[in-house]
Amino acid sequence: MVHPAVPGSRGGPGDGGECAHPGAAHDAEPPAELEPTAAERSMWQAFRNGTVCDLRAGDQEQDDTAGPYPWGPERAVRARLVALLLLDGPPGLPGRVAALKLRGALVTGALDLSGGTVEPYVELRDCRFEHEVLLPECRFTTLRMTGCLIPRLEAARLTTEGDLHLPRCTVPGGMRLTDAHIGTDLLLNQLTVHPDRRGRSIAADGLSVAQDLQAEMLESRGEISLRGAQVGVSFSMRGSRLSNPYGRALNAPQLTVARSLYLTSIGLSGMLFGGATPPYSISATPAQGTRVQRFECEGGIRLDDGRFGDAADFYQARFVMEPDQELSLRRIQTPELRFLGERPRAGRVVLSGAKVGNLVDRSTSWPAPGGLAMAGFTYEALIPRGNFPLPKRLEWVAAATPEYAPGPYEQLAHVLRACGEDAEAREVLLAKHRRRRETLPPAGKLWGYLQDLTVAYGYRPGQAALWMAVLWAVGTLLFAQNRPSPLKEGEEPHWDAALYVLDLLLPVIDLGQAGAWRPGGGYQWAAAAMIILGWILATTVAAGASRVLRRN
Repeated sequence: MVHPAVPGSRGGPGDGGECAHPGAAHDAEPPAELEPTAAERSMWQAFRNGTVCDLRAGDQEQDDTAGPYPWGPERAVRARLVALLLLDGPPGLPGRVAALKLRGALVTGALDLSGGTVEPYVELRDCRFEHEVLLPECRFTTLRMTGCLIPRLEAARLTTEGDLHLPRCTVPGGMRLTDAHIGTDLLLNQLTVHPDRRGRSIAADGLSVAQDLQAEMLESRGEISLRGAQVGVSFSMRGSRLSNPYGRALNAPQLTVARSLYLTSIGLSGMLFGGATPPYSISATPAQGTRVQRFECEGGIRLDDGRFGDAADFYQARFVMEPDQELSLRRIQTPELRFLGERPRAGRVVLSGAKVGNLVDRSTSWPAPGGLAMAGFTYEALIPRGNFPLPKRLEWVAAATPEYAPGPYEQLAHVLRACGEDAEAREVLLAKHRRRRETLPPAGKLWGYLQDLTVAYGYRPGQAALWMAVLWAVGTLLFAQNRPSPLKEGEEPHWDAALYVLDLLLPVIDLGQAGAWRPGGGYQWAAAAMIILGWILATTVAAGASRVLRRN
């Protein structure tokens, strides 16, 4: 309800009367030439008292700032008078701190504080503004606007010593916070904001927030631009819904967050629109069985060259993109990337050049083949959630390389080897050579198939030994029944079929058998085949050994 005007008689500081101080008689009432209304006199006296001027009607539907009901003159205060209080208002009564605490007011005219310095504490709740609010290059201690209807907010290069709060506000014409400096927290929880004429809902390039930037359950219908923004602690967009179907919904290259970036779901508990200012009525970590609201983004996201001190978290996030749109994480750096959202049905996830410590992911979170790019993507450890066996991990790499590229395979093998999974690392490198084989000309493919069949490109050495044993056994059986004639009668060594076949199979090494006997007919061709196969096995083993040595 409206606070009654303060009577002109002298009184103590508790009843709102004037006390002896310079200009007291003049400061007791707003300037007469402005012809103040009863609501404006009430606001003036509440300002000096540091108390709330409540102009609400007391009916929930009529007090809804975005509702259809008009607000009458009994709730109207002129923006000119509000600016006078904030920029050159009267001092507080003795024992009181002057502050503008206005609730349920209709602010008529454009509130223009451009370039001004506002020292009093400002808290506006459930107010309607007829025109845009102009705060460029303005300085505040703390500014809190909660549940207000603001046609547009212009606050480029705004500076606050304390918080800037805009929770539950509705801003149909967008807001501008370019190069603004927030001394502590920036609170945008449950803000509803629509685009300006350029399609931007929030233009905040170069924004600096000393502590937390909370934009949880925010509703945006245009592009949020945060190019080069810096956040001193964490940046949370839990449960927010961003929509810019034909462009980028979040454009934040070179974003720096000292702790964590959260584009995740949020647990809903209690009454979201109760008396508490968010996020106190919102649970940040959803417990099991808790109703949650996902982070949803319709349109592209650009976080290129971002730096996140603790983690970048996409838990339960949902991305709805057109085929030509991207979730771009090019060259980001963070100790932990938690890619645990829903699989995008279209668009691309780009991790090219990114560097992360722990990669926490699910096999069901990554896009289908052709929807993932990660050239130059490096990570130090894999922490899968759920079932993510090696065959699925190889499918993940293949999805990122529609055209053969060795880097993703070598990175995966390096991480597996560092974790002690040598066998799995060899399987990854074998898969790399098989992918490369498909890009070779026919002769190269034939040689590749031969290396794969015999020694698995050197990554399965036991396979070569098996082939050698099979050839040795077959050759021994063959020549044991059909001894060749000696090359020189009387000078031949003792006949040993096993030793003879072994001498044929082993190139370079001479056991004194192969050169002493002369097979005839078809057995001559069998001996030649043994020599050729021996050279092939030896060459492929040598090629595999050289790869192993280079790897070590």
